[in-house]
Amino acid sequence: MKYRSIAIDGPSGAGKSTLAKRLAQELGFLYVDTGAIYRTVGLAARRRGIDPAAGEIVAAMLPELDIAMGYGPDGLQHMFLNGEDVTAAIRENDVSACASKVAAISEVRDFLMEMQRRTAREHDVIMDGRDIGTVVLPGADLKIFLTAAPEARAERRYKELLERGQQAEFDQVLREVIERDRRDGSRKTAPLRQAEDAELVDTTGLDLEESFWRLLGLIRDRLGVKEENA
Repeated sequence: MKYRSIAIDGPSGAGKSTLAKRLAQELGFLYVDTGAIYRTVGLAARRRGIDPAAGEIVAAMLPELDIAMGYGPDGLQHMFLNGEDVTAAIRENDVSACASKVAAISEVRDFLMEMQRRTAREHDVIMDGRDIGTVVLPGADLKIFLTAAPEARAERRYKELLERGQQAEFDQVLREVIERDRRDGSRKTAPLRQAEDAELVDTTGLDLEESFWRLLGLIRDRLGVKEENA
């Protein structure tokens, strides 16, 4: 049986995770948040007091890590670090910068690559990240590059942090978004870029509901899938 794969790439705050998760539930696909996997490595480095940008030191840490994904009854992805469920811990704001830095290390990307590809070989998946269509799943059945203006993405991130009870200032969040874009787009290993055969979807002027229906329509048109994997 050949499973189908949808790759959704784009910059931080474009809505990839929120939309991919909802699309997977609608279509009966497995949702894979690759950013959560890198966040788990970033969290491990932070807990050990390791500079997440120190490539050799982070690489030396990898053999000591047991990183696993799991799915609850609701189908939502959980991340485990050495047996501990760190799903909530990896969403802390200061872990984001750590994730971006460790993701630029080639040894980290190689370490996590097979986990991602194996999941796609064994399930229908919607996988989101920054190099899914270009590196992880270059043969994906559909590739989408999801983006929005930096200000729009910063506003979404700012509201998300406040809703979680975390302190945040919009100007600081915007600076972090712009810096994250610079790092992701300029890194030597798997930089953020749109695959040549990816569909570009800009959600700057769209709310979440409008973005969802646009993507769902695109998927159904291109792959011919119906509800619940029909």
